[in-house]
Parts: sequence; C-alpha cells; structure tokens
Amino acid sequence: MGSARVRVGNAGGYWGDDPHAMRRQLRLGRLDYLTQDFLAEVTMSILQKQRARDAELGYAVDFLSQLRDSLPFVGSTRIVSNAGGIHPLACALRVRRLLQEASLTSNVAVVTGDDLMDALDGLLQEGVSLANMETGEPLSKIRDRVQSANAYLGIGPVLEALRQGASIIITGRVTDTAMVAAAPAFEFGWDPEDWDKLASAVIAGHILECGAQATGGNITDWRSVPSYQNFGYPIAEFAADGSFVVTKPDATGGMVSQETVISQLIYEMGDPRRYITPDVVADFSTVRLAEEGPNRVRVSGVRGHARPDHLKVSVSFNDGFKAHGVLIVSRPDAVEKSRKIADIFWARLGIDFEETSTELIGYNACHRNLAPPVDPPEILLRLGARDRDRDKLEQFANLFASLILSTVSGVAIAGGRPRIQEVVAYWPCLVPASSVTPDVHLLETGKSCPAPHRPAAKASASIEAPSEETPPAAAFASNVVETELRTICYGRSGDKGDTCNIGIAARSELAYQWIRRHLTAERVRELFAGISNGKVERFELHNLMALNFLLHNSLGGGGTVSLRIDPQGKTLADALLSARFAIPHDVLESVG
Repeated sequence: MGSARVRVGNAGGYWGDDPHAMRRQLRLGRLDYLTQDFLAEVTMSILQKQRARDAELGYAVDFLSQLRDSLPFVGSTRIVSNAGGIHPLACALRVRRLLQEASLTSNVAVVTGDDLMDALDGLLQEGVSLANMETGEPLSKIRDRVQSANAYLGIGPVLEALRQGASIIITGRVTDTAMVAAAPAFEFGWDPEDWDKLASAVIAGHILECGAQATGGNITDWRSVPSYQNFGYPIAEFAADGSFVVTKPDATGGMVSQETVISQLIYEMGDPRRYITPDVVADFSTVRLAEEGPNRVRVSGVRGHARPDHLKVSVSFNDGFKAHGVLIVSRPDAVEKSRKIADIFWARLGIDFEETSTELIGYNACHRNLAPPVDPPEILLRLGARDRDRDKLEQFANLFASLILSTVSGVAIAGGRPRIQEVVAYWPCLVPASSVTPDVHLLETGKSCPAPHRPAAKASASIEAPSEETPPAAAFASNVVETELRTICYGRSGDKGDTCNIGIAARSELAYQWIRRHLTAERVRELFAGISNGKVERFELHNLMALNFLLHNSLGGGGTVSLRIDPQGKTLADALLSARFAIPHDVLESVG
C-alpha cells in the first residue's frame, strides 16, 4: 500500500472475448492488477444449466486455459476475475491445481455469497417482494420457473481478499466496476465513504469493463484506428486522489483518445447522474477529460454520493422456447420474393404463437424503417417464433424446410433444420443489502472471512435533479446541408434488458448546442417507430457534449427472449447516426 500510482488492466469484457488478451496484457502492460469480466446478465443461467449436467462445472472454463497460457508473465500482478460464475469454489480449486502443476505458489481466494437461490422463499416470506424493477410485478408470478438468482456484490469482499494477501481472486457475481475499483481503494487505503474517490474508481471500472471498446473497438470513426492487429486492451493508471489515466500497452493495436473514452462512458448507461453501484452512486456529469499525450486520456473531477442500502439481483427464469429458420433468397426481386415466402409460410403453418418475427437480413433487419431503400442481390430471410408450448415450435421446425421446393425461385436453406432453444428470461430486482452475506475463503490456509455490506454511515450532498434548462439561444447559420448526423456526432448503443441506450456525442461545442435543440426525445421516438414500443428518455451530459437516450421496450424482450437479429441494440447508434438532418453550415464547419 502507499503506491504513487496503481496500474489496473482489463483482459476481457465477456465470455468469448479475445483468448490472447490476458497474455498480452501481462506481458506488455506492466500491471499491478489484472481484471477479467466473463459474466453477462444471461451467462449465469447458462452456467446453471452446465452445472445441472455436471456438478463440477458452472464457471467460465476459458479462464483456465488463458491463465495457463499466461503463467510465465504473471509475476507480482494480482488477478481478479468473476470467472467463478455460479461455482467459484470449483473454479478456484482448478486454478490452485494449475499453479501446483506449474510448481508455482499463489494465494488463491474465493468470493461467495452472491447466490440467493436457496434464500428466495425465505425472502418472500419476510415480505421482500423481489419485484421486477422494470414492470413492478412480484417474483411470485414466476417463482416456479426461476433458474438462478445472484446479487451483485461490491468491492467489500474483494478488498477483504486483498487484505488477506490473495494474489488471485475468483468471484461469482460482483459488479464489473468493483473488480477495478477495489485495487486503488486497497492500495491507497481510501476511506470507505470517500464517495468522490470511489465514484472515480467506479467510472474507471465502467470504462475498462468492456475491454477493447475503450481502446478503439466499435468506435464510430473506425477508420481512424491505426491497426486492429495485436489489439491493445485498456489500462487505468490511478493516482491517490482518485484521478486516473486511460491508456494501453505500447506496441499494440487500437488507440486511446477522447472519442474512445467518451464512447465507452456513454455506453449502457441510464441516468448519468445516478450510476448506482453497491459501493457508491457515481455522477457521470462531473467527469472531466484531457488528452495528455498519445494514447493517454486523463479523467478527473468525478463526484459521488452515498451507496444505496439495497443490492441489485439478477434472476433468470424459464420463459418457454424459440426457434429460427434461415433461407437465402437471390435476385431478381429478392425483397418481394422474401416477403412472399414469409406470407406463404405463416399461412401454411396456421399457428398463433406468443411472438413471431420476419427479418430481411441485408435489407432492413437491424434498422427497420430507418434503413434506406435498396435492391440487394440476395437476402437472408430469417423467420422466428417464440412460445411456451414446445409442440408449436416442433411444427415450425418441421414445416420450414418445405419452403425451398414449393414457393418461389432462387431459394436455398441456410443452416439446416431450425433448432429449438430454451428461452431464459431476465428479471432484475432489489434485495436489502443486509440480507446478503459475502464470504472470502483462502484456499491455502482454509480461512474464511465474512465481508458484509457496510451501510453508509454518513450521507453525501443531495443529487441534483437532471437539468431542465432550455438550450441557449445560439444563432445558427440559415443555410443548411442535408447530411447524416454522424457528420457532427459519434455514438454507441447497448442494452439493459428490454431497454436500449443510445449515447450520442457531438464533435464540437456548436454541434452540441445544435443537437441539444434538435435531437429531442420526441424526434428520436419518431425515428425509431417500429423498433421502440415504449417511452424515450433523454439525459444531457454537458461535460462530455453528449446526450443519452433510453429507448424502453425496444429490444423484443432483450437477451435470449428476443427474436431479433440484434437483441442487444448494438446497431441502433449507427441507425441514429445515419439519419439525415438539415444541419446549418456553420455547425458543419465547426467540426472540420
């Protein structure tokens, strides 16, 4: 403890990310800590099914092969990963065995206590409704179909593991941000209620949690990335005051710039003034950025507020079945033929499903009415259905292949007979933090240490309400040019359940003033008619010259429930950026 700076790197944003990122970060990053995130919201239920088939599974097995490949470069770097999934102890034991086989010693710690499956009925009896945060429905409605329930833990148990001398920490469901934030909090000995420093570390965790998205991956201006080979993953270099620099290892691909950092800041965000975690409520409207050299962006000025007294719980439950069939439809008249085939199929099948989908991939599957009219030479026709009655899906699958010989010309099946999949739905809810008791287990000594959630002893300043001020009366040029919004903006989109967030950042101050006036929630709702079926909220981030939009009921249920080709809304920022607006000439000049 007492370091002048602490370097924390990320080596993966989801299960399936670059298998070589860990080795590259450890070899080139000069890291004090390495974090790795494996758990998306539906991953826990996938792991639950794995463990049901094999009691020794239930964790991200890829972590072991990546660690084995990286052992020569670990050195003194401490590793924190939620690869433990629903069976962190099994994962940690495999890690320990791996180290022993390599004749290495390491203090492996396991964080448990997030799994609430056995506690659900007791909580319901105590009057905790575990109501769905989006719909308000009580958990009792789907209790008999629940497959997993995991609370999002904060930095507390990770800090305890570090205090106990752990060098590799395997967790179950902790927040993505906690894995990063624990490192500076431990190294600098921060007060557990220094809300500003904790909020800054949480924001660093938000930037790092999706790996290469902070270093040039998925940015609007993708042509500006010097190289996509040997891609560098992000590093946060912390100072004791909580400020940090976002960077990446030298001699790697990718890039770090204000655009890459802002793009990640506005990703998967709700109300930017109230980014709620188990440790602190961070205020993204206070972030200040400054480029201090090539591939180095400093982040400072972050403010935070007292942690909540509830924890978020991710519940997954069985919600029936779904299936998709895909045909390739060739020119001429690929669009007309695709629509005809779909009409023929649904009429022949004659079944009422809970939901069906018809998507013309290559025409407008992602952006619907926002896609420009084109005459594609071929289309992937993707037909889908979802229902709790598996027999209906069997009939769907059995009839699908008949379309290639009894409809129109130039059609071939792609991908074979439709496969019926179990639908696992997501149910977010809250539980009193006092009902969750995390524990830390040290494998070398057998010692166990409870790490309960600490309620906030002192309140922080009240959180300001979102700004309702009207845009200043800027005088824009009268001559306009009709062009795509991306000319003056960049952005990124992502999902939280059935809500899509689209973050849009302006390329100049004048451009920001223009989008504040013209890119309203109502305008975005109109543009996404046919995609978004709920309200659209808008939040302003003056400090980042950005707007954040929440499109409710826009992802067909989201996650594994959705029948859409893009169930996570990853393409919707590009849809909005491609929309054409009459933009004043001086605004265009201001962005070069």
